[in-house]
Amino acid sequence: MGDMANLFGTGRFAQPSGQEEAGDEAQEAADEVAEEVRRRLAADAGDVEAMSVLGAMLLRRGDFDGAESHLRAATAAGDRAAANNLGVLLHQRGYADEAAGWWRIAAVAGSAAAAHALGRHFRERGDEPAAEYWLCQSAEQGHVLGAYALADLLEHRGDAVGAERWMRAAAERGHREAAYRLARTLDRRAGSRADDGEGVPREEAEQWYRQAAARGHRRAALHLGAILEKRGELKEAGRWYLTSAKDGEARAACALGFLLRDAGDTESAAVWWLRAAQDGDGNAANALGALHAERGETQTAERWYRAAMDAGDDNGAYNLGLLCAEQGRTAQAEQWYRRAAYAGHREASNALAILLLRSGDETGAEPWFSKAAEAGSVDAAFNLGILHAGRHEDRAALRWYEQAAAAGHTEAALQVGMARLRDGDEREAERFLRCAAGGGSAEAAYRLATVLDARRPPAPAHELGEPAQEKSECEEWYERAASQGHRRAQVRVGMLAAARGDVVEAARWYREAAEAGSRNGAFNLGLLLAREGSEPEAVVWWRRAADAGHGRAALRLALVYARRGELAEGQRWADRAVSLGPREVAERAARLRDALRQELSA
Repeated sequence: MGDMANLFGTGRFAQPSGQEEAGDEAQEAADEVAEEVRRRLAADAGDVEAMSVLGAMLLRRGDFDGAESHLRAATAAGDRAAANNLGVLLHQRGYADEAAGWWRIAAVAGSAAAAHALGRHFRERGDEPAAEYWLCQSAEQGHVLGAYALADLLEHRGDAVGAERWMRAAAERGHREAAYRLARTLDRRAGSRADDGEGVPREEAEQWYRQAAARGHRRAALHLGAILEKRGELKEAGRWYLTSAKDGEARAACALGFLLRDAGDTESAAVWWLRAAQDGDGNAANALGALHAERGETQTAERWYRAAMDAGDDNGAYNLGLLCAEQGRTAQAEQWYRRAAYAGHREASNALAILLLRSGDETGAEPWFSKAAEAGSVDAAFNLGILHAGRHEDRAALRWYEQAAAAGHTEAALQVGMARLRDGDEREAERFLRCAAGGGSAEAAYRLATVLDARRPPAPAHELGEPAQEKSECEEWYERAASQGHRRAQVRVGMLAAARGDVVEAARWYREAAEAGSRNGAFNLGLLLAREGSEPEAVVWWRRAADAGHGRAALRLALVYARRGELAEGQRWADRAVSLGPREVAERAARLRDALRQELSA
């Protein structure tokens, strides 16, 4: 995007020379003088139309004294345009009541412009019935400004139907502000009906935004850009943002900055954010603060966050709190969080509560969590659930978890699903676990798989040479959890692979779980290796499992060392297995230990 000076320099725009411009201006001035002379001669000869036109010319020039005599003469001769202009002249001189008298004469004679002016006069005086009457006269004659003024009056009075009718009439005749306001009305209506589930299309609103924007309405260009951006038409959205921003709309400059940042052009984004921030846009100031914070320029970031705060954007105080918290300035962070929280910033309320909770002030934290949650903070609702669960207030915890889950919080949905499982409501548990698993929770995917696994009938034994069975849904969920690093899911996927006869796949999953610290994975990998004839490597994994507290692995080691004749080592692992359990393992290990003891003492 080059600036205009650069574009002129390319030769793409024809530039008239200074001499040509001066010549054109001189010619226009000469033509105007000649026209005025002709009109004066005609007016002196008694031509009423010439008097009226000459009066209008002088009025536009600001020669009130010269204009008034000609306009009064034309008005006395019955020229309604002159009567209207005489009213304008008197109004500009401060004689509003006398102006209204002449406007009334012109309006009664059928002047739509005079009826509009008279309607505006009565509205300024607070006489709305009279204002509506004359504005209606003007609008019904097709006067654009009259239609717009009537629509504005009816909207102020609460007559939405009438206001829309006349706003549409003005917009259809090219009034750009009417087109913009009609678009806003249709946009708000579409939004409210969409909230009710009716889903009204916004095509008509977009059409009027486009018409107003094409006529140079900068706010219409801003809204049109936002519609196009939401629809994914980023190139055209950027063009309208640029048009609006160049006309001085700070919000468009800010939006253009975000569009450029998302496209990877951070430097250009910063230019537009700077322009918007200098025009008082708090959102742009926050964006600049975040940009400098990412670069490690904390002092500059803090300056822009303060500028955002001064512009009335509560995010500035919240971001200052985040900046101070990252630097370990806890007292200052609390101060800024409180400022934003008292202003109703829900994320600041949640951050303040977390800060207080970490400092041990649970009593002070809870009200801020509640305030944030009631304002719609999903994280705060989840945090309240954790807070109540820590106090064993299960019903209160579940209520907050459910609120967070309803808003799409993955971990909250997991907690609700687990609570439903504890209550025996498997159907509801499955619903919440599916939500959480779909949101990326590995634990939810594992829990859902276990629920589905418990329902399915036992699979027939796999025979060598038989085609492998298709994977069930529960296996797919186990695999999803396993691929996310869930160790128990990895062990279970390994077991299912082994049951299908896929030793390589089973070993892969067992090894992944074991290397991540799963003692069951290490034990099962050892079993698999032993069956494949790799007992030395199996011993390595059993030792790791036994050291982590796996009783069966300790018993396996005791048997291996006993078979090798290393009785003392076998007895040591048997003792370990007795202490680790479970009961049946402890009983077997005790018998083996006693036998080894007798052998050693013989």
